[in-house]
Amino acid sequence: MNIFKLLCFLCSIYTMAQTPYPQEYFRSPLDIQLVLSGTFAELRSNHFHSGLDMKTNGKQGLKIYTAAIGYVSRIKISRYGYGKALYITHPNGYTSVYAHLQKFSPKIEAFVKSKQYEKEQFEIELFPDPNALRIEADEVVAFSGNTGGSSGPHLHFEIRDKNSRPINPMLFGIDIKDTTPPELYQLYVYPLSDDSHIEGLHEKKKIRLIKQPNGNYKAETIAAFGTIGFGIVANDRQDYASNKNGLSKIETFFNGKKSIEVDFKRFSFSETKHINRFIDYAHYRSKKQRIQKLFIEKNNPLSLFSFHEQNGALSIIDSTNSAYTIKIQDFKNNKTTVQVPISGIFQEVSKNDSIPLSFTYVSASESTLFEDQSFSVEIPAYALYEDIPLDFKVKNDTLTIHEPSIPLKKSMTIKFDASRFDSNDLTHLFIGRLSAYGRLYYTSTKRKGSTLTARTKYFGRYTIGRDDKGPKISAVNFKNGSWLTKYRYLKVKISDDISGVKNFRATVNGKWILMDYDAKTNTLTHDFNDNVINDIKNNLKLIVVDNVGNSSKFELTFYRK
Repeated sequence: MNIFKLLCFLCSIYTMAQTPYPQEYFRSPLDIQLVLSGTFAELRSNHFHSGLDMKTNGKQGLKIYTAAIGYVSRIKISRYGYGKALYITHPNGYTSVYAHLQKFSPKIEAFVKSKQYEKEQFEIELFPDPNALRIEADEVVAFSGNTGGSSGPHLHFEIRDKNSRPINPMLFGIDIKDTTPPELYQLYVYPLSDDSHIEGLHEKKKIRLIKQPNGNYKAETIAAFGTIGFGIVANDRQDYASNKNGLSKIETFFNGKKSIEVDFKRFSFSETKHINRFIDYAHYRSKKQRIQKLFIEKNNPLSLFSFHEQNGALSIIDSTNSAYTIKIQDFKNNKTTVQVPISGIFQEVSKNDSIPLSFTYVSASESTLFEDQSFSVEIPAYALYEDIPLDFKVKNDTLTIHEPSIPLKKSMTIKFDASRFDSNDLTHLFIGRLSAYGRLYYTSTKRKGSTLTARTKYFGRYTIGRDDKGPKISAVNFKNGSWLTKYRYLKVKISDDISGVKNFRATVNGKWILMDYDAKTNTLTHDFNDNVINDIKNNLKLIVVDNVGNSSKFELTFYRK
C-alpha cells in the first residue's frame, strides 16, 4: 500500500470514528430553507426537547416528505403532546418522527380514518403491519400543522435509533445555517460542602460577567473555599431566527484540566425527566429561568455527561489562585468562553440551616406516609433525589405538602376522605392544585366510594374543588335549520372552565361521525369529505363530558344536498 492510499484509508477511518451516523441517507422533510424554532435537547419543562422544531413560515399545509425510504410503523393522534404524529421506520434501523401535523397524505389519511371510524374515537394509536403502508424515497407523507401541544405552526422532526433513543438529526447531515456563537447570560457559583463558602457566605452567588471585545467573557474574581460548583444561563441562536435555542456542548476546565463535558447529542426518554436534576429546579420554579448546573449531584443518571472529573466539583484550597474556564458551543462549533479567576480564602462561616420543628425528615430510599384530618400523602421510595426535611400541614380542607421547589422523580399519591359529604355532592368533587395566586387547577382525580385519589409530581398546596356545571357547547359556522351544502366543514366549540373536557361523542342521524379536536381553540371539526353524511335532513347530537363526570348535550338539525 503506497503512502497516498494509506493516508486516504486512515482519513476514512478517522471520519467514521468522528461521525458514526450515516451521512446523506436522510433528506430534509421540508423543501424550504430550514430555520429552527427549537433545537435538539433544548431545555423544556420536565424534559429535554427530542427533535428539531422546523419553522413553516407561519403557515400550515406545507408538504412533509419522508426522510428516507421505509414503512409507517406507528401513527398517533392525541389532543395534546405531538398532536397528529407519524413514525416511519427505515431499512438502516432508524425511525423518523413527524409531529404536530395538519393531516397525513391521502393513503395514510384513509388508513387512519378507517380505524377511527371502526373504533369510533378521535384519539388513536396504531401500529400498522410493515407491509401495510410502504413509503418510497421523496414521498409526501403528511402536511405541516399546529396540532397537539404546539404553540404555533411548525414541524417537529426526530430521528430515533433501534432503542428508540432520539438523536440530534443534525448528526445525520440535516443542515442548518448557524454562524452565531452562543450567548452566556448569567453565571452562578454554588457552595457544595458544609465547610465551603462563596465570599464568606454559604449560599449560591451570581457572578458579574464582563464581555470582552472578541465576544467572550471574563468574570469578576471569586473569593471561595472548599468544594464549589458553577451553573450558567446560556442559549444559542441560528441564522434567520430570533429564537433562543439550546446548546450543543458545554466543557469546563479547572487550571487547564478538563472538569466536565456535557454533550447534547442523544438521550433516552427514560432519563429525560432528570432534567430537573440538571437544572437548578428551585431557581426555575421561582424565577422561571433555567440554570444549567455544571456539576453532577447525587442520583443524577443523565447520560449527557460524556466526561467528568470529581463530578465537575472544584476543590478550592486556602491561599491559592485558580482559573476556571467554561466553553459553550453550538452544533456548528461556534464557541463562547468565560474565564473565571478564583482566589482561595478560608473564612469562618456561620450558617443558618435550622429546620423548623414542624418539618419531617424524609429518607429518599423509603416510602413515607403523611396523614392529617381528611388528607393523606404517600411519597414512594426513590421519588426524591435526596433525603430532605418536608413540611406537611392541613387546614380547612387545604393541604400543604412543602413547596414546589423540590422535584419528584415519581408521582406521590394524595387521598382525601370525603365521607362527610353526601352522595350528590361527592360526585362533583375533585382534588385541585392551588397556584401561588390562588387559582385552582384540576388534578386528575379518581373516586372510589367516598375516597378521592390524585397522583402528582408537584409539591405545593392542594384543596378540594367542586364542578357541578356541564361543558359549554356552541355552533361555530351554522345554526339550527341551516343548509350546509356548500360547506366543507362542520365546526363546534366546546369548553369546560373548571375541570376541563374529558371526552365527547358526536352522531348524525344516530351514526358516529369523526370530529377533530383542537384543544388550543376548543374546536371540534367534522370534514364532510368523509362521506358519512348522505341524507338531506340531518340531526346532529353531541355529548361532551368533563373530568368530573358532568355532561352536556347539544342537538340541532341541518340540511345538505
